[in-house]
Amino acid sequence: MIVRLLPDAEADLEAIGDYIARDNPNRARSFVAELREKCESLAAMPQAFPLVPCYKRRGLRYRAHGNYLIFYRATGEPIARIDVVHVIHGARNYAAILF
Repeated sequence: MIVRLLPDAEADLEAIGDYIARDNPNRARSFVAELREKCESLAAMPQAFPLVPCYKRRGLRYRAHGNYLIFYRATGEPIARIDVVHVIHGARNYAAILF
């Protein structure tokens, strides 16, 4: 199964890395790698994580890693691809960012 990080998700990861790198460049690299690995592992069980209540009709789901939320949707019947839409810190107002 293909896991694709959409441009907004790639930009999110870059911003997360830049923010963490201000204090700890090594941890920034390793943490962004962890987030990427969590995104890739969605292929194993794409429906294992909950739907976002206000975006159920869009099929948007989320997975937590540390303080961050990985927002994604599985597409196709049967599921053929996973699109990672955004990676956002859990304290942020995700509804204002997602769509």
